[in-house]
Amino acid sequence: MTIDAVRPESGRIARDGRALPHGCAGPGKGTPLTVHHLNQLLLVCSLVLLVAVAAVRVSSRSGLPSLLVYLGIGIAIGQDGIGGIQFDNAELTQVIGYAALVVILAEGGLGTKWTEIRPVLPAASALALAGVAVSVGVTATAARLLIGLEWRQALIIGAVVSSTDAAAVFSVLRKVPLPARVRGTLEAESGFNDAPVVILVVAFSTAGPVEHWYVLLGEILLELAIGAAIGLAVGWLGAWGLRHVALPASGLYPIAVMAIAVTAYAAGALAHGSGFLAVYLASMLLGNAKLPHWPATRGFAEGLGWIAQIGMFVLLGLLVTPHELGDDIVPALVVGLVLTMVARPLGVVLCLTPFRVPWQEQTLMSWAGLRGAVPIILATIPMVRGVDGSERVFNIVFLLVVVYTLVQGPTLPALARLLRLGESGAADLGVESAPLERLRGHLLSVTVPEGSRMHGVEVGELRLPAGSGVTLVVRDGTSFVPSPETMLRRGDELLVVATDPVRDAAERRLRAVARGGKLAGWLGTDGGAEGSQAGH
Repeated sequence: MTIDAVRPESGRIARDGRALPHGCAGPGKGTPLTVHHLNQLLLVCSLVLLVAVAAVRVSSRSGLPSLLVYLGIGIAIGQDGIGGIQFDNAELTQVIGYAALVVILAEGGLGTKWTEIRPVLPAASALALAGVAVSVGVTATAARLLIGLEWRQALIIGAVVSSTDAAAVFSVLRKVPLPARVRGTLEAESGFNDAPVVILVVAFSTAGPVEHWYVLLGEILLELAIGAAIGLAVGWLGAWGLRHVALPASGLYPIAVMAIAVTAYAAGALAHGSGFLAVYLASMLLGNAKLPHWPATRGFAEGLGWIAQIGMFVLLGLLVTPHELGDDIVPALVVGLVLTMVARPLGVVLCLTPFRVPWQEQTLMSWAGLRGAVPIILATIPMVRGVDGSERVFNIVFLLVVVYTLVQGPTLPALARLLRLGESGAADLGVESAPLERLRGHLLSVTVPEGSRMHGVEVGELRLPAGSGVTLVVRDGTSFVPSPETMLRRGDELLVVATDPVRDAAERRLRAVARGGKLAGWLGTDGGAEGSQAGH
């Protein structure tokens, strides 16, 4: 894959090698990029980022998915908007979209809790493979019979929209208090299903007939196996190295973690495996490995994830031409209706019924098959490869994603409440960890949230293991050394010192008390559900 260079005649990027029309200004003929042009570019990009960041606040209050706001920003500054920027480089969009998706999957993997997805791995894998196959077949048939697309175009649309979007799922589900099994299944599915879908879209977009289905299935399974093996190997080696090599500055740990995740993607892709699966698995291993300075790493990854989402959605908004969408509104609604009401529920029922998943959870997971930027990015693949009718496919997919994201995202919390699947209870105990390499110990910074059952517990009643203890309490801005009789309150911040051998046991005990109160352990409550997430 190559990226077209900026043409010297106009300084504009063109997908087909021709100069773009006036409106996408750049350096003049034979003029290299200067500091002045760089200053203009930085000003525009920084303003777009600031508007996008402010839009997050607006979207959170209104319930409007943030991805639609970012798409709107791209459309607003595009050729039909106030900005007048003309951009039609599908290749560049695809390359940047792939890079952004790598970062988004890495951030999602780092935040995925192994304790939540381990019990649901078989179900999530079934949804990511068999569920995708059902969705492709049903949606493609509807696109062929109901809106009259050729079979190749219909199969491309079916494959493109069959993938749930990792960015949309991660951002929406972590704000909805769902049971761990539902949340874990949906997050794992969104992390896994990008890989087979990309393979299908590339296969359907390749010139010539598609090979026999069993050959295609074999290629998919082989690429997934290669990607999984490389991702697990890179993640394990990276986690082992970061735990045993003390870097000279804490700021290097986030950079190293993201570099390891990107290495997994690149190695998997170059080995003709699934790079997307590799980066997700490697990141998940890193995120559950109790790495040093984890809060800083997590914050850094979240920041990169936001930048990737903003840049990707704005670029996709620039690529679309709004005045060309009118004729494809009805086809998009028809395909989306079949996908949402028939294909997705059928795939969920067929894949999850053997695992005895209750119908309420199946209903919610059918509705929570959120689409986002990934289908739109995948829709650029046939455009780059010159498939007949690819522009119409892109427009249909774009409209489908916008309309059904606007419908599904905001209504998901209400549906969860209607099905009585919303979890209630105390917020999770906030624990941050910093290693003391030379002293062979750890400092645990513990925040007692509202609703925690640690409220009213005396320090001595925590019954922390020998080798650990509460050394400092910060309450209402005042710090003091507690006694065994000091009673903890909501909002307190505790500084706990623990030696290496008891570090994990101390955190498990703290989480157990936060969930079960002073009688935790005696009443069967422990911190195992979250205890393995050290530093999260």
